[in-house]
Amino acid sequence: MKPARLAPFAFVILWSTGFVGAKYGLPYADPFIFLSIRVFIAAIILLFIALALHAPIAIGGTAIKNSALIGFFLHACYLGGVFFAISEGLSAGVAALVTSLQPVLVSVLALLFLGEKLKKSQLLGLGLGFGGVILVLAPTFSLDIALTAFIGIIVALIGSTSATLLQKKIGSDIPLLAGTAYQYLASGAVLAVAALVTGGTSIQWSAKFISSFIWLILGLSVGAILLLLWLLNTSSTASVSSLLYLVPPATAIEAYFLFGEALSPQGLFGVAITAVGVWLVTKSTN
Repeated sequence: MKPARLAPFAFVILWSTGFVGAKYGLPYADPFIFLSIRVFIAAIILLFIALALHAPIAIGGTAIKNSALIGFFLHACYLGGVFFAISEGLSAGVAALVTSLQPVLVSVLALLFLGEKLKKSQLLGLGLGFGGVILVLAPTFSLDIALTAFIGIIVALIGSTSATLLQKKIGSDIPLLAGTAYQYLASGAVLAVAALVTGGTSIQWSAKFISSFIWLILGLSVGAILLLLWLLNTSSTASVSSLLYLVPPATAIEAYFLFGEALSPQGLFGVAITAVGVWLVTKSTN
């Protein structure tokens, strides 16, 4: 199998570990300062990688502004919203379900603003994928959601959707390493301001926090984000966004092995339905 064909699977596995990393790290740090330091360090790493590979660093004012805008929605709004909502008591399952609406929103908006067309099989796949996610996560549902957590996860959904469309429309020509680094620098500044405004600047540097922190930087902020942006640059928004349907089932399977959380027959059936749905969306665009 060609390495490019492995990229979607690698992305799903890496992205799904974000919830595991959050579960490990958030009890020891306030969400915005946690993310701010994380993305600043990731920016430095990417700039060093770019220099080592002789990739362009000076990418022009317009590219930097576009990168900053994408970064604001993808990192400050999406990641900030998810981490804040979980810190306010929202379960990872409900957070994953709400953000799993993103492929549907992206597909509709891409049809309107990017001119992308969806076949009937892809529409069916989007519906199956979302239905499968509900089956997987239904046992974790709770309607006892704080207003602040609800607002946070809605901001995350809007951020993820907006960033995906913007990357496709204005970010595809920006050098990947430098562009992502500028995304992080801009969003890191926003998250730092949010931490100062909310008074959430506390971090306990425990061994468990440090291990989750390192993984979230290397596995997510470097590995998964670069894969996501590369996939968006080379595939349709609908096919890439549909991969996010696989993240909650993958997280559920990881939680089974890492934390002993039960995965019911209903959940396994949901995983299968989700996989079929994603296949229907992506098979016509590969």
